[in-house]
Amino acid sequence: MQKKSSRKLRPEQSQKRPGKEAALKPVPATDPREYPAGKLAGKVALITGGDSGIGKAVALLFAREGASVAIGYLTEKEDAVTTRSEIEAYDAECLLLKGDVGKESVCRSLVEKTVKHFGKLDIVVNNAALHWEAEALDNISTDQLLRTFHTDFFSYFWICKYALPHLKKGAAIINTASVVAYRGSPKLIDYAAAKGAVIAFTRSLSSNLVDKGIRVNAVAPGPVWTPLIASTFKKKDVASFGSDAPMGRAGMPNEIAPAYLFLASDDGSFISGQVIHSNGGEIING
Repeated sequence: MQKKSSRKLRPEQSQKRPGKEAALKPVPATDPREYPAGKLAGKVALITGGDSGIGKAVALLFAREGASVAIGYLTEKEDAVTTRSEIEAYDAECLLLKGDVGKESVCRSLVEKTVKHFGKLDIVVNNAALHWEAEALDNISTDQLLRTFHTDFFSYFWICKYALPHLKKGAAIINTASVVAYRGSPKLIDYAAAKGAVIAFTRSLSSNLVDKGIRVNAVAPGPVWTPLIASTFKKKDVASFGSDAPMGRAGMPNEIAPAYLFLASDDGSFISGQVIHSNGGEIING
């Protein structure tokens, strides 16, 4: 049931069914939006895990659409430098920020350095993640569980916490979830649990910030071909990775990135608290 509001947003009016658009006050906006300078022109985005994979694809697409980009990365300096050069090829500025986002102090530093360098922050993309296969719950140590949650969930919380004082009306937060948050994973139990927390966090923060005009959404990819895959799974599993998806393959990062652009730009201005399921055709309730 639609929530009723006492606020009057337009004049009281009535028409004979089915109604005439020209008689509405105000007349509905139906013209396609245009972005001559790019959908993110003048915006500043902070992307964690932006040196490769989905994060890199998002950073490049944001840069092409006019944004300046700060990239958080762990240790892969060569990948980060390459990504920066590719971003600069779009005449966009890129700031590289090394650090382990599994530590609160690093998350705070990433935000502060971004704001200090660019003077503002408009878009936050929490994307950094790690995972390890485990055949059984007994094989997941407390240290691994904590590291998984520190990187895959706590960092999202901390980045948002320190970014919020700098975010203004119209800002966007986008969190990377996963298909396993909805259907689980027998060998990635801790990772799936952390991604489930990301979904609950996204929905809760969205409700908390809606009156401030800050939108919070998530993207839940299915199998995507990134360096994390080759560094996590066994060789034979890497060879067939993604083949069990309905589309019969893993997605490429540049197939996932447009969902982030949609949510970051004014194209997604009426969307908050939602999840886009870029997962190769798997039907997920939620």
